[in-house]
Amino acid sequence: MFRILGSKHLQGDGVSRRDLLKVGALGALTAGVDGFLPPGSLAPPSAQAASARAALPGFGQAKSVILLYLYGAASQIETFDPKPKAPVEIRGELDAISTSVPGVQIGELLPLTSKVIDRVTVVRSMSHPFPLHAVAYAVTSNPLIDVPMQMNPRDTRHWPFIGSVVEYLDRKAGVEGPPGVARNIGLPWRLSSRREYAAGDNAGPYAAFLGSAYDPIWTDFEGEGTRESTYTFDKQTITCFDPYGPLKPGAKFGLSREAELPAGMTLDRLDRRRNLLDQFNEARAKFDKRAKERDGQRGFDRFQQMAFNYLTTNAMRDALDVEKEPAPLREQYGMTLFGQSTLVARRLIEAGARFATVLWDEFELVNSAWDTHFYHYSLMKEQLGPGFDRAFSALILDLEARGLLDETLIVCTTEHGRTPKITSKQGGGRDHWSRAYSTVLAGGGAARGKVVGRTNAIAGEVDETPISPKDILATVYHLLGVDPHTMIQDRLGRPLPLAGEGRVVPELLA
Repeated sequence: MFRILGSKHLQGDGVSRRDLLKVGALGALTAGVDGFLPPGSLAPPSAQAASARAALPGFGQAKSVILLYLYGAASQIETFDPKPKAPVEIRGELDAISTSVPGVQIGELLPLTSKVIDRVTVVRSMSHPFPLHAVAYAVTSNPLIDVPMQMNPRDTRHWPFIGSVVEYLDRKAGVEGPPGVARNIGLPWRLSSRREYAAGDNAGPYAAFLGSAYDPIWTDFEGEGTRESTYTFDKQTITCFDPYGPLKPGAKFGLSREAELPAGMTLDRLDRRRNLLDQFNEARAKFDKRAKERDGQRGFDRFQQMAFNYLTTNAMRDALDVEKEPAPLREQYGMTLFGQSTLVARRLIEAGARFATVLWDEFELVNSAWDTHFYHYSLMKEQLGPGFDRAFSALILDLEARGLLDETLIVCTTEHGRTPKITSKQGGGRDHWSRAYSTVLAGGGAARGKVVGRTNAIAGEVDETPISPKDILATVYHLLGVDPHTMIQDRLGRPLPLAGEGRVVPELLA
């Protein structure tokens, strides 16, 4: 089942969200702060930048974002940039199919997606210089990345995750969602937390210098898959029942035991405990104003309020309960972890979440998920292609049917692409390739039925309209009504533009 949690060993302040959701923790915390950046930490964009923004369409059209992240790096050739006329060692054993947009083809494993391409913008010209699993480069505005940095979420060089920035800006502007609903939430678990046979955590979806109070609220999952998947890393090969394949019946979504009221604890008693805590916090604040600047106290007030809201309202519990959805709709999304997580993301957006991230993450071993160095075609045909196809197409049609597509921006991306030439590794594979890959957007002010950019004959180099991950982030900020040129201060007080070097891409806008 899903449960609200944080990372015990990654919070940096020594206290995890999981701990703070226990009722006893509400009485143990004594002092907190509302953010920690100095006054005036946000600077408006220049008049020139504001004028440029006004000339572009779609500013503020998106009320929320669903980010679908395909960890490991999805192959552009088997998805959104097929090359049916290329030599067999490039095009591989899969063909291209026509779509609802005349003249546009995508990979044959995406027949359902092909029918909704008229609602989608396909970006075929993504490119950057870092062919490693640089999630932090893909979802933050940091202009650089290296392996040590990517493997350390608390490296001080990191910039904040886009979802964290959006929540931070909303909070500074006094914009709050419904009580008890996380505004910035990640599914189905914290990145890399189910990778059993390799050490290290991946950076990226963390708040960096904004403080851990603005890390996404992560859910967790308990359930099992029914199909065996084989993954290979170095000299190690494992077989596991990956839940990103079909799920066993009975897999449930809900809050964990840690978020439940313990026996004998009534809401009235809990409320009285919070009142006492408020009084103690007020006295402590008068006694030591400097506590607000201490790393160990960041975000406690926010954690306390969130914990109380989760315990005293059913908003999150209801949103995570995917079993309330009709069985045919659940089947439409696919009875896989990615499909059901995507459906839950839609439920969270309806409940008031602002930014929902759905990971297709590694499971058990490195070189799982979309990192297809080995067994590329068996994984693409049996699990990756069909699982993505159902979830992505269903999300678009579901939001459209509910009248939410125009105000909900869907972004599906990955950290890089894969090599044009198939390798001779066990089961066949494609390795890392960042010079050309694909991203897709839909809804929320994004253009419809459009292909942006072009690669060469083997999908290995960008021939037209190169677009970086920073450009995608800048465009997302624009559609959310946030000027990407707005300056924000880091830990050292240095002003940084929200989107870094990124620029809004007019071709991506409706």
